[in-house]
Amino acid sequence: GGDSGHREVLRQALERIRDRVLDGAQLAGAGTLLDLGCGDGLIGLGALERPAGPARVIFHDISASLLAVCEVQVVARNWGDRADFRLGSADRLSGIADLSIDRVTARACLTYVQAKAAAVREIHRVLAPGGRVSIGEPIFRDPSLQISQVLAVLAARPPDRETEHLRLMMQWRGAQFPSNRDEILASPLTNFSEWDLVRLFQEAGFSEIHLELHIDVQASPAMPWETFLDIAPHPLAPTLREVMRDRFTADEAARFESVLRPSVEAGGEYERNAIAYLTAAKTG
Repeated sequence: GGDSGHREVLRQALERIRDRVLDGAQLAGAGTLLDLGCGDGLIGLGALERPAGPARVIFHDISASLLAVCEVQVVARNWGDRADFRLGSADRLSGIADLSIDRVTARACLTYVQAKAAAVREIHRVLAPGGRVSIGEPIFRDPSLQISQVLAVLAARPPDRETEHLRLMMQWRGAQFPSNRDEILASPLTNFSEWDLVRLFQEAGFSEIHLELHIDVQASPAMPWETFLDIAPHPLAPTLREVMRDRFTADEAARFESVLRPSVEAGGEYERNAIAYLTAAKTG
């Protein structure tokens, strides 16, 4: 949202996720770590900062601009001899040799990959025997199912002022997440559950698979309305400002703001995040 205060709140939350993923990777003695979907370097840089971190990190992402951000941070820390940067998709790790990686990490990477089974097979291919993978993936299926169910109920009754705020709320959320059965099944964001992750890793040949579903419910912080307007729940989603501009009439936007804005600026509304943390070993 362009707000430095909110950036700090998010940074602290993301660092907790980073630490869970890195703890699961068991980095002591690791030679090369492959950080899939590295983004701006949260996991990979965190690994290099650890005293018992890997000797080398390969930052891998589909975005050249994000890889450039990672490289700037690596150079600034004088870690250039411990880092490599690879552009590509997680489901085709071309240029990374079989059995050449000791650890693989990922945060919110498989969530955006359509060919998840292929990506997991690639992780298994590049890991050396005794290698380990640790990931943290957000689970968006349940929120999308809830949105689709509420929208179906609302569609069965005529619009009225009593349900207007709920309808607009669902229009907003439905613009940010798949919101009907076909969309949910088709979207890589929502076409899997935590159980599907376990199955994918088992079918790829991993053993000693362990998954913990962490559901964190907490009160949202007070936030300026202008900040809230420019926040999206994931990179593919429009912001509330964009939804109000493109999907609401001017009157609807004004009424929606009059109800929602006071609670945003006061804080205290509960928000829920579900993340599946999975670790697995390659024994042979």
